[in-house]
Amino acid sequence: MRKKTLFTFVMLFVLAMVLVACGGGTDTGNEDGSSNGGGEAPEFLSMLTGGTSGTYYPLGGEMASIITDETGIQTDAISSNASADNVVSLQEGEAELAFVQTDVIANAVEGVNAFDGNPVDNVLALGSLYPETIQIVTTADSGIESVEDLKGKTVSVGAPGSGTYINAEQILEVHGLSIEDDIEAQNLDFGESTGGIQDGNIDAAFITAGTPTGAVEGLGATTDVSIVPIAEEKINELVEQYPYYAADTITAGTYGLEEDVTTVAVLAMLAVTDSLSEDAVYDITKAIYDNTDAISHAKGEFITKDSALDGIGIDLHPGAEKYFQEEGLLE
Repeated sequence: MRKKTLFTFVMLFVLAMVLVACGGGTDTGNEDGSSNGGGEAPEFLSMLTGGTSGTYYPLGGEMASIITDETGIQTDAISSNASADNVVSLQEGEAELAFVQTDVIANAVEGVNAFDGNPVDNVLALGSLYPETIQIVTTADSGIESVEDLKGKTVSVGAPGSGTYINAEQILEVHGLSIEDDIEAQNLDFGESTGGIQDGNIDAAFITAGTPTGAVEGLGATTDVSIVPIAEEKINELVEQYPYYAADTITAGTYGLEEDVTTVAVLAMLAVTDSLSEDAVYDITKAIYDNTDAISHAKGEFITKDSALDGIGIDLHPGAEKYFQEEGLLE
C-alpha cells in the first residue's frame, strides 16, 4: 500500500512539472519578453494642461471628467506651464497625458529648438484637438498696427522654450526682428501678460491659445483690445518655412474687434507616454472622441474624430492607432 501511494505521489509531481514547463498558456508576454500591447489599466492618471487663465486648463478638466466616467480610471487635470514643460514631464515619467502644441512635440521628437541635443523618444500622439491661434495682443491706443511696430516695445513672449516663445521667435524672424535684439522681452504667462497690458507695464503680448482666450476676454472687459494682424505674404513665408503653421482668422466680434484679423495657428493635441498600455490608451481615445458632445467648452465644437489626425507629425500610440483604424480613419 505504501509503495502504491508513493508511486501515485511521484506521478502527480512529474505531471505538475510537465505542466509548468509547458507554460500553462497563461503568460501574456512575447518570447522576447516584450508586452503584447495589453496590460492592466492604471487606477489613476495625471493630465497636464496649462495655466488657469488659458484654454488648456478648463478644457482639460472637462476631458479628465469624461475619461474618468467612461473608463473608470480616475483622471486629474493639473495646471502647468503648458507645452514644453509638459513634454519634459512626460519624458521624465511625471505624468501620463498632456496637452501640447503640434509644433512643440515635433521639435521635441526631432531634438531641435528648446530640445536641442535632448530628443524625446518615449512620448507618442493620442490625437489633435483644435487650432491654437497666435494672438499678438495689444490695446487700441498703443499705436501698434503691425508686427514691425513691435520693434523697441516691451513685449511678453512667454517662458523661454515654451510653445508661445517659439511662435514669437519664428514670427518675429520672418519680419526681420529678433527677441534678443529688437524688443524688450518679458517672460510672462497669459494672465500676467494681459495684466501687464492693462497696467501699462508692457505694450503687447504673444498668446498662443484657442480663441476666445479667457485672459484676453478679461482684458477686454476694461480695455479696448487690438490684435496685431500678420500680413498674407508673411503668413505664406512662415508656412513655407515651418509647415506646422496654418493661416487663421480671429473673427470680428471676438474681444469686441470690429474687423476680422488675419494671423496663424498651430494645433493643440494630446500626447501620452509610451508606458501606458495599448488597451488603456484605446479606452482613453475612445472616451474622448466618442463623447465630444459632452464638452461644453467653446473649443469642443472643433474636437472631432474626423480632424483628430490633423497636424500630427509624430507616431501615434498603438492604442490610439487601433481606435482610428476601427473608425476607418487609418488603413
